[in-house]
Amino acid sequence: AVPRTRILATGGASHNKKILQVLCDVFSAPVYTIDTANSACLGSAYRAIHGLVAETNESFADVVKLAPEPRLAVTPTAGAEEV
Repeated sequence: AVPRTRILATGGASHNKKILQVLCDVFSAPVYTIDTANSACLGSAYRAIHGLVAETNESFADVVKLAPEPRLAVTPTAGAEEV
């Protein structure tokens, strides 16, 4: 089975539903957004924490479990994969 794909969009373009819909339809995957400022910095901080706890064998998923929950923004348009 193929793992289910989802896209996490951040930054200025993540506020534009039309751009998100194109991204969603091209990759045939739902697009989620996180309502947080400086998301690239936040992601880097989580990776740094993961590196610091590497000796404990803590997974990256465990490190980010307290991160803001992504919100579903758009889903693929029916029939888009045929276009």
